[in-house]
Amino acid sequence: MSAGRLTAVRTGRWSRLIWLIPAALAVLVVLVVIARWVRELPAVADWVTRYPGVAPLPEGAPVGTPAWVAITHFLNLFFMVLIIKSGLAVRHTRRPSGHWTRRLPPPRPGRRPTTITLEQWFHVSLDVLWLVNGTIFAVLLLTSGRWVRLVPTSWDVVPNAASAALQYLSLQWPHENGWIAYNALQLLAYFGTVFLLAPAAALTGVRLSALWPKDKPALDRLYPIERARAVHYPVMLLFVVFIVTHVVMVATTGVLRNLNHMFALRDDTSWFGLGVLALAVVLVVTGWVAARPVVLRPLAALTGKVTR
Repeated sequence: MSAGRLTAVRTGRWSRLIWLIPAALAVLVVLVVIARWVRELPAVADWVTRYPGVAPLPEGAPVGTPAWVAITHFLNLFFMVLIIKSGLAVRHTRRPSGHWTRRLPPPRPGRRPTTITLEQWFHVSLDVLWLVNGTIFAVLLLTSGRWVRLVPTSWDVVPNAASAALQYLSLQWPHENGWIAYNALQLLAYFGTVFLLAPAAALTGVRLSALWPKDKPALDRLYPIERARAVHYPVMLLFVVFIVTHVVMVATTGVLRNLNHMFALRDDTSWFGLGVLALAVVLVVTGWVAARPVVLRPLAALTGKVTR
C-alpha cells in the first residue's frame, strides 16, 4: 500500500472515531434523562433504599489501604500505559526500529535463535514485568485476607451493582466510603479486571509472543493463534475503557479523598495524595517519552543481540 493511500485510510478511521464522540455524548444525555425519571418512580425509589449500592462484606474485612496496594497500583498503572503504547507500536509499525536475538538460553543444536523486532521485545518485556507485579499483588491479596474486597461473597452484589449503576447514571452518586468497602459496581469491575481481563491478556499474549514453543503442531492446533489474536486486542480496548472510566469516577466522586486512599494511605481530604499522583504522572510521562529506539536498544542489548 502506498504512503498516500495508507494516510488516507488512517485519516478515514480517525474521522469515523471523531464522529463517535458526539454520538456517544448524545446517547449518554438520553440515558441520564431516562435514569432520573426512573429513579422518581416509587417502586424504584423503594428498591434503591433496599439495595443502596454497597453489598455487605464479611465480618472482619480489612479496612484502609496498605502500602503494598499503593505500590502495586502505581506499578500496574506504569506498566499498563507502556504496554498499550508498545502494543499499538507492534500492531501498526511497518518498519521495525531494530531486531533482538535471544542470547540465553542458547538454542538447541540445529535450531536458529529466536529473533523478534525491538517493538516486540519491549512489549514482551513489559508484559513480564506486569505479570510479576500482578503475581505479587495476587499473593498478597490472598494471604492478607483483602481478597474479600474484590471478590463477590453474596448474591446481593448483583442488585446493589444495578442500583449503583442507576445512581451514577442519574448523576446522584451512591453513598459510599472506599476506605471501608467499594460499592458493588466497583467490586464487580475490579473483580472482572483483576481475575478475568488480566489472565485473558496474559494467556493470549503468551500465544502471540516469541515465548510460545516452536515446532509444536499439536499445541498449535489446541490453541490456534487466530483465536488468541481475536481476543488479545479487544481485551486491550477493555483495559482502556476501564482506565478511562476509573479516572473519571475518581475525579468526580471526591477526588482528594480518593487519591489519598489510593496513593497516600490515609482517609482525609488533604492535598498529599494529589501531590503523590502528580509525581506518579511525571514518572509515567517520562517512561512514555523515553520509550524510544535510542533508549530501548541499549536496554535490549543487556539480554540479547540487537541489530538495526
